[in-house]
Amino acid sequence: MEYLLFAILGMVGGLAAGLLGIGGGLIMVPVLLMIFPTIGITGTHLVHLAIGTSLAAIVFASITSVYSHHRHGGVLWNVFARFAPGMVMGAILGSMVAHYLPGGILKIVFGTLEILVALQMAFGRQPPASRQLPGIVPLTGVSTSFGAIASIMGMGGGAMTTPFFLYCNITARNAIATSASLGLPTALFGSIGYIVTGWSAEGLPEMSAGYVYLPALVGIAVFSVLFAPIGAKLAQILPALALKRIFSVVLLGLGVHMILS
Repeated sequence: MEYLLFAILGMVGGLAAGLLGIGGGLIMVPVLLMIFPTIGITGTHLVHLAIGTSLAAIVFASITSVYSHHRHGGVLWNVFARFAPGMVMGAILGSMVAHYLPGGILKIVFGTLEILVALQMAFGRQPPASRQLPGIVPLTGVSTSFGAIASIMGMGGGAMTTPFFLYCNITARNAIATSASLGLPTALFGSIGYIVTGWSAEGLPEMSAGYVYLPALVGIAVFSVLFAPIGAKLAQILPALALKRIFSVVLLGLGVHMILS
């Protein structure tokens, strides 16, 4: 039964990523927190386990995404090279910060950030394209902050990097493709951080590597990789604005649940 639940979660996360171009971590983390207790996984590190597992699953989905965007010439590799080091540093920093946060506090932080993302999706407007990418120092500060937030939330960071790139006069196609590609190193080093910081943590379930629960990782990763392309195809047919607003309601509910549960 638990493998079926993880498979379904992978399908939903993959479809969401393909439909809306954002990582499935915004869905996976809250849902994992609902699934884990039903299969006997509890304890003080429950939230850390959900976030670490989500990040590790995103690594596998990102590999296919990066290949697809690169094949279609959408990734601006010069922008990737300038942005990736900060995202990686931030992802590692975020995993270290999360390790020292109590699970209850981490849930509130995650829930609050998820509500903000939901409100941005529902009512926010894309900022006007009025400038170019900043210099290396401010760019490093921005990318490191994005990487840390993404790591704490168990996602690749596209919900932050795509609007930023659009603001910096990068076309939508290139902004989405480059953001998706940045999700790979962010999720990879973030998940490594959760593995290392959680390696000696007590009370973790069997078949865990630090804060990554391997059975969940396998089920989610396989089906998210399979269903992300389906979501991408549906995105060409279904109304984007309506989808974003529906999804924002789901995120809002999950965020409130994270804070109150």
